[in-house]
Amino acid sequence: MTAYMDHKNLANEVIDGVRAVQIADGVHRVLDRIASAEQHAGRDAGSVRLLAATKTRDVGEIMAAIDAGVRMIGENRPQEVTAKAEGLMARCAERGFALGVAGVSGIASASGDSEVAGERIPFHLIGQLQSNKIGKVLPVVNAIESVDSLDLAEKISRRAVARGVTVGVLLEVNESGETSKSGCNPAYAIRIAQKIGTLDGLELQGLMTIGAHVSDETAIRRGFEHLRRTRDRILASGEPGTQSCRELSMGMTGDMELAIAEGSTIVRVGTAIFGERAFI
Repeated sequence: MTAYMDHKNLANEVIDGVRAVQIADGVHRVLDRIASAEQHAGRDAGSVRLLAATKTRDVGEIMAAIDAGVRMIGENRPQEVTAKAEGLMARCAERGFALGVAGVSGIASASGDSEVAGERIPFHLIGQLQSNKIGKVLPVVNAIESVDSLDLAEKISRRAVARGVTVGVLLEVNESGETSKSGCNPAYAIRIAQKIGTLDGLELQGLMTIGAHVSDETAIRRGFEHLRRTRDRILASGEPGTQSCRELSMGMTGDMELAIAEGSTIVRVGTAIFGERAFI
């Protein structure tokens, strides 16, 4: 168990009104930033989706974000997925939402309910996934954005096939080349993506990257632009299993406008919604 989970009850469902307003205000500001960036880039309104990055946030905080308009969430750690899934699915169902894979093709939700109707809120894993944790996330998440190797994809494929499910995956690419970041070498991304597209139990949905941690906006945009061009080449290849590789998950609190200008379809935002984390 991650150390901070000893100090914060992530299953907590009750927050005070002040905190709920803080989160709602954060969501609205981010949605306004996205809309403004779409307009500035000449893109269609609604072409970029907001994923709320919910690392260290409890069920009550996440539900406040959903109540304010968030329609996609992402967790960094499988342990947090497990800790929050039951409460989140139950509270979402009360609001008429189906979270993650709840109710998909008879799959039982974390609360045991296999009949969940309503608007679906995708639930993604956006942090690193060890092979021994695959089984923890498959019953909950729609997509795993942090697939950074063919080896990991093959392991997820085997587990998905054994469960009789199909899970979305995004290939994570280390566009910045920073050793502190995960992701495959950009030079190999197209070939890896094409091979992932052939695996049973997986749907290759797109590519993901983390922007360069530098102040040079040109360098940050260069990485985002390269990911877009890589995505376009994968689609143009026409290889089996690549036809759904359309998502570009790139851009966070500090660089989402740059990412949107370069074609992002999903921005992953935590701090601008929830504030600074008390735990790392």
